[in-house]
This record gives sequence, C-alpha cells and structure tokens, in this order.
Amino acid sequence: MSDPTTATSTGPLLDRDGVRLTVEDGAVATITLCNPAKRNAQSPALWRALTEAGRALPGDVRVVVLLGEGVSFSAGLDRQAFTPEGFDGEPSFLDMARGPEAELDATIAEYQEAFTWWRRNDVISVAAVQGHAIGAGFQLALACDLRVCADDVQFAMRETSLGLVPDLAGTKPLTDLVGYARALEICATGRFVRAEEAERTGLANLVVPAADLDAAVRDLTAALLAAPRDAVVETKALLREASTRTYEEQRVAERAAQGRRLRDLAGLGE
Repeated sequence: MSDPTTATSTGPLLDRDGVRLTVEDGAVATITLCNPAKRNAQSPALWRALTEAGRALPGDVRVVVLLGEGVSFSAGLDRQAFTPEGFDGEPSFLDMARGPEAELDATIAEYQEAFTWWRRNDVISVAAVQGHAIGAGFQLALACDLRVCADDVQFAMRETSLGLVPDLAGTKPLTDLVGYARALEICATGRFVRAEEAERTGLANLVVPAADLDAAVRDLTAALLAAPRDAVVETKALLREASTRTYEEQRVAERAAQGRRLRDLAGLGE
C-alpha cells in the first residue's frame, strides 16, 4: 500500500528499523511498515521504533494511519528471533527465556508498548490491512481503533502453533470484537480469517477491493476529521470505558462529558 501522506508531507519525522512516520497538514500521521522484502516481519527494533513513533506524534495530530508496504501488511514475528543467534545486538528469545523471570516480564512489557498507545483518547488510529496479517501483524492491526481491509486480507493468530501465546496486547481487542468463543477458536486453531468473515464479525470496519484501499482510507480519514476534535476525544473516551462500567455508571459519565462540552461551547471551559 502507498503512503497517503507522501505527496504533501515535509519528510519523515522518523525512518528507521522498518518504520517510517510522516505527517500531513498537521492533522494526519501515517506510520508505515517499510520492509516489504520481508513482508514487514517484526522485530524488537521495529517495536521500539513504533513506540518512538507514538511518542513523536505532534500534538495536533488527530488521525494516525498504519499501513504496510508491499503485498502484505505484516507476516508477523521474524523467525530469526527464535534462532540461537537472534538479531544483531539483541538477546535471542531463547537467551531471554533462560534469564530471570522478572527480566523476561519487563522485556515483554517493553515490547507491548509498541501495541498499546494506538488507542489513546487524543487520536483515532486506522489500520489499512492488505494480504497477510499474521501473529504480531494481526495483533498490530488489532491495536488500532479501526481496520479498513483489502479483499485479499488474511488474519491469523499463529502463536499457539509455536507453543506460545499471543502476548502483544491482542487478546483483549480480539475478544471484545468477536466474543470469547470465536476468539478462542481463532487463536487455538491458528486458522485464517478472510475478508468476508472479518467484516461480518467486526474485525474489519470496511472491506474494499485491494485497488481501492488507499482511497477508502482517505475517505474515512476525512470523515473522522469532520467533527470538532474535543467532541471526538470525549466520545472515544466514553466508548472505550463503556464495557467496564455499569449502565448507570455510563449514564453518569455521559452527563459529565456533556457538561464539559457544553461549558466549553459556552466559553466557560477551564
């Protein structure tokens, strides 16, 4: 997929370890996985770059688009991680497993940071997904608020086939989207979820022909920018927390949020 901000952005704010961050007109950031020769396979260095990209977002960015160059969004974890030599300058996963449990937990928590910031309230994140989104690639797509998918998309959670579990913050959004039973079946079998099922079950907000993916993302981005920012931020916060509140608690939260909006519109904000 092409970068929809390339034509008008002033150059990347970050470009390393298979991750490129560009910003268009202040409001739209694009984060591109840019190692198509390896189908955007992921590594600890890429995860650190994704975390840095989140921290580097200018404050006026409202929408973050995540995409992968080439035929696949991301084929998942680079299998080099499981070799004895691992990646240059990195401990191998096998060496990490032999270390203290607390250190292993801290390392995995650091990796997870690349997958957790996408849902923060001040931005809406949109994953544009084509081809394979496997394992860590699936979890990265799930990290975003919304997913626009090409009709050739193939999601799969393959960790269990390697004797592992999905640990990059993907199990919660997957279960929220498709329910416990289907999430368990998808993870335990490692099967492919293709476009029709992804759209029907809510994994994909929209499925379009692959040739139309760029245009569909641009149209969605424009629609997301149409409403005033503060109203969108408050609404996202309400919806994110709704599943953790009772009906009455959600009513209270709605009233408080609306009070803030009305005071702000009346020029009485803090």
